[in-house]
Amino acid sequence: MNHLDPQAIASALAKLPETLRPLSHGLDHLGVAVESVDDNLRLYRDLLGLELVYEEVVESDGVRVAVLDLGHAHLELLEPTTPDSPIASYLERRGSGLHHLALAVDDCRRALEVSAAAGLRLIDSTPRRGAGGKSIGFLHPKSTGGVLLELCQTDSSGH
Repeated sequence: MNHLDPQAIASALAKLPETLRPLSHGLDHLGVAVESVDDNLRLYRDLLGLELVYEEVVESDGVRVAVLDLGHAHLELLEPTTPDSPIASYLERRGSGLHHLALAVDDCRRALEVSAAAGLRLIDSTPRRGAGGKSIGFLHPKSTGGVLLELCQTDSSGH
């Protein structure tokens, strides 16, 4: 069951200084789990015309990432590089498709702390490095209405 606790969220908001609200300032990217980045680039880049910004392998997550420009946000194509990676598990259970929604935050550590205080279930209790050198942390979909949310702090290079 996917559960939101509005009372816990209201309580955390009441304790949060106005200067730190809202936690997010918009969409950073959409993450799509795919069997093959190369096959999906044929669709998103070659046919639909989205610009490929960069590709990288994030060894710690066992994932190859291709980042495409959506204008004010990005699309991340996520291909597993190991059979035991989170993306490989996702593909096995659900097949290709939307994996997560990433929200841009100014301070990932603080956003995770406030999320925990609001009663949200954290996957990452502290920020870790994600694609493009971003500081990231995930919120469990069981506490966010069924959506895997990534809190994403852009590094100084703009990735």
